[in-house]
Amino acid sequence: MVKELERAGIPTVHICTIVPISKTVGANRIVPAVAIPHPLGNPSLGFKEEYALRKKLIEKALKALETDIESQTVFE
Repeated sequence: MVKELERAGIPTVHICTIVPISKTVGANRIVPAVAIPHPLGNPSLGFKEEYALRKKLIEKALKALETDIESQTVFE
């Protein structure tokens, strides 16, 4: 899906738990997620800590979205 959106001219960020798979499918902007069962959170954290974690991931994805790239890029 990410590759098709990019092909249509819509910049896309793929937040994923397994970066090599994202590279294989052709995602251009890749942001590593937390873990396979909980990609955008950590249920063992308290509310404030999990909120901060999620906010950090989304901010990283937005930064990746506004970054011009020439090839596949992983935003650590």
